[in-house]
Amino acid sequence: MWSPERTSLLDRMAVWQHFLQGCDLGPLRKHPRVGENHLSHPSPTTSSLLPDPTCCPSVSHRGGCLGMPPAGHCLKSSAHGMAACGHLSTVQALPPIVGYPQMLQGTGSLLRKSSFSSTHMKSNNLVIHSVVKHFHQTRPSKGSPAELCSPLDGATPHLITCTVEHDSIRLPLEHLVEERVAAVTFVPVSKVNGQVEAEDILAAVRPATCLVTIMLANNETGVVMPISEISQRIKALNQKRTASGLPVILLHTDAAQALGKRRVDVEDLGVDFLTIVGHKFYGPRIGALYVRGLGELTPLYPMLFGGGQERNFRPGTENTPMIAGLGKAAELVTRNCEAYEAHMRDVRDYLEERLEAEFDKQRIHLNSQFPGTERLPNTCNFSIQGPQLQGHAVLARCRALLASVGAACHSDHADRPSPVLLSCGIPFDVARNALRLSVGRSTTRAEVDLIVQDLKQAVAQLEGQA
Repeated sequence: MWSPERTSLLDRMAVWQHFLQGCDLGPLRKHPRVGENHLSHPSPTTSSLLPDPTCCPSVSHRGGCLGMPPAGHCLKSSAHGMAACGHLSTVQALPPIVGYPQMLQGTGSLLRKSSFSSTHMKSNNLVIHSVVKHFHQTRPSKGSPAELCSPLDGATPHLITCTVEHDSIRLPLEHLVEERVAAVTFVPVSKVNGQVEAEDILAAVRPATCLVTIMLANNETGVVMPISEISQRIKALNQKRTASGLPVILLHTDAAQALGKRRVDVEDLGVDFLTIVGHKFYGPRIGALYVRGLGELTPLYPMLFGGGQERNFRPGTENTPMIAGLGKAAELVTRNCEAYEAHMRDVRDYLEERLEAEFDKQRIHLNSQFPGTERLPNTCNFSIQGPQLQGHAVLARCRALLASVGAACHSDHADRPSPVLLSCGIPFDVARNALRLSVGRSTTRAEVDLIVQDLKQAVAQLEGQA
């Protein structure tokens, strides 16, 4: 039976055990401090009330899960990872020591459409690279009769995203624009609900549009985007585009933040690409990319060359220990996702109640609350209003709280307000005071009480200096 008091340590121990079983560490494997150190330190990119990383569920595919091997496949040599060469691909061949139960049978169809990567950012870059290259590869050759009749004569590929995307999407797209390799439209989100609207995505489509990439849930506000609706609208549009000789528009969603806080089904979402990252669900720091009909229905082109691993999509010896840990972490969230979600929502809601009670409801602005909009159950983005209470200043005076003022990749932005919050319509002075807290699987109400008191003393100290 799952319980928040036991889950954090036990889950991390299980993942760490599978990681070690994928390695050949010799005497180090028995050293107690190896597991202890790994389990006790938070991810530097994760904000939490305590050293507790955000949790993330597996991706269901009609009962299957991304990141878990099909039963009956295993590597048949040492655990160094070298065995992958010349055998089944890594997604079909994880070490036998992983020991997945029979419940995992049938997940192979999903995994055969997936490719592992070392990071979340590499997966996102691979999608953008592949779609742009495919646009050029499938265009009629220059000077041919087909080119003269093509509605895309002389066009560059066009991609659509929104104004609150993670830097691993925004910066590669901006680079393509600077290099004049592609055109990009950044669709603004609604200031009413914090979401990008499907209607606005469709309005941005051009004849040369080849990709729409929208995150499943925002990393700062927790707002869940209407990916299923966008997918349905794009599919209907693609039927008309195909008849007109225009390229099909592919859909990618970066699900790094959403995975684990809610059930995610790639069939329900209707996406062509989906990005996953292990450290968001208590797993190792490894990424994976789901591709619908890998290399058949959906194009994927390598960015690097030098080996035939990952079916030639990503060269280099597979990181077997990390993949084993990812599989175990995915198994845990598959089994416990509803319990994790309910617990995090309860603690997060309690946190917001305590903030409004201690600081006065009129003084607390909940930046991640939009009427009628779904948000992740773990995320609380709020501002304590006051001229001296900028987010960085408050955190600098907290004694127990581990948190951030925005995205981890913007940690060097000092007191500048989050562009994401500004895009969502949060006023400048309010956004500048923002704090982003995330609760985890084992965060308790008692810890929330401790943190709220910590914030109170920090605010009192700052206002006493005014």
